[in-house]
Amino acid sequence: MIINLVIVAIAVVCLISVFITFVPIGLWVSSLAANVQVSIFNLIGMRLRRVIPSRIVIPLIKSTKAGMGLTVNQLEAHYLAGGNVDNVVNALIAAHRADIDLQFEKAAAIDLAGRDVLEAVKMSVNPRVIETPNVSAVAKDGIELLVKARVTVRANLERLVGGAGEATILARVGEGIVTTVGSSTSHKIVLENPDAISKTVLNKGLDAGTAFEILSIDIADVDVGRNIGAQLQTLQAEADKNIAQAKAEERRAMAVAKEHEMRAAVVEAEAEVPKAMAYALREGKLGIMDYYDMQNVIADTSMRSSISSAGKKNESLTAGDKENSDK
Repeated sequence: MIINLVIVAIAVVCLISVFITFVPIGLWVSSLAANVQVSIFNLIGMRLRRVIPSRIVIPLIKSTKAGMGLTVNQLEAHYLAGGNVDNVVNALIAAHRADIDLQFEKAAAIDLAGRDVLEAVKMSVNPRVIETPNVSAVAKDGIELLVKARVTVRANLERLVGGAGEATILARVGEGIVTTVGSSTSHKIVLENPDAISKTVLNKGLDAGTAFEILSIDIADVDVGRNIGAQLQTLQAEADKNIAQAKAEERRAMAVAKEHEMRAAVVEAEAEVPKAMAYALREGKLGIMDYYDMQNVIADTSMRSSISSAGKKNESLTAGDKENSDK
C-alpha cells in the first residue's frame, strides 16, 4: 500500500513538473496581474506552434498598459512571419506618445521589409543630420570647388516600404551641387553666395521616392581645389605638340624615302652611261679620240676637286693652330 502511494506521489510530481515546464505559469500569472486576457490554452498552443510565449506575452502586456488595442493573434502572426514583435510594439508606443498616426499593420510591414521601425519613429521625432563627403565640382572658369553639405532629414513613415535610403539622398545632393557649381560663370560667385547651392538643390525635390523628407540643406564648407581648366589646356597643348611632331616626323620620313628613291634613280641612270658609250662606239657615233678627250676632262676635274679639298683642309688646320696660339 505504501509503495503504491509513493509511486502515485512520484507520478503526480512528475506530471506537475512536466506541466510547469511545458506551460509558463509565471507568464500566465503576470498576464492576469496586468489584466491581459491570455488563457492557459493560448500558452499551450504557442508551445505547440513553437512560439516562445515570452516574446508574445511581454510585448502584449506593454501594449495593453500603453492603451494599444493589440491582440495575441496579431503579435503571434507577426512573430511567425519572422518579425521583431518587441521592436514593433515599442515603435507603436513611441508613435502613440508622439501623436504620430502609425497602425500595427504598417509598422509590421516596415519591420518585415527589413527596416528598423523603432529607429524610423525616433527619426520622425528627432530628425537626423547626414553629412556628405567632399563633392568635387568645376565652375565655368575651370576652377574646382570642394563642397561639403549637411542634410537634415526626417523619416517618412508612409514611404518607408519601397522608399530609397540615405545613399540615394547623398547621391542626389552631390548631383545638385555639381550642377549648381557647374552652371556658375565663376567660382568666386559660389564662394560669395554658398547659400545659393542649398537653395537650388533644395528646390529640386530630391526626397521624391525616398524614405525621408529633406528639411534643410546647409553648406558646411567650400574649399578651392585645382585649376582644372588650365590643366586641360596644358594637356591639350601637349597633345597638339605630339600630333605636330608626329606629322613632322612623317614628312621627314617621306622626304628621306624620296631622296633615296631619287638617288637610286641617279645610280640607275649612271649605270646606263657605259652601255650608251659602248653603243656609240659600236655605231661610230663616238670616236676613240673623243672618248680619250672626255676621259682627260674627267681626270682634270677630279684633280681640281682634290686640290680644292686639300686647300680647304689646310686652311682649317691653320685657323685651328692660330686659335691655339692665341689661347
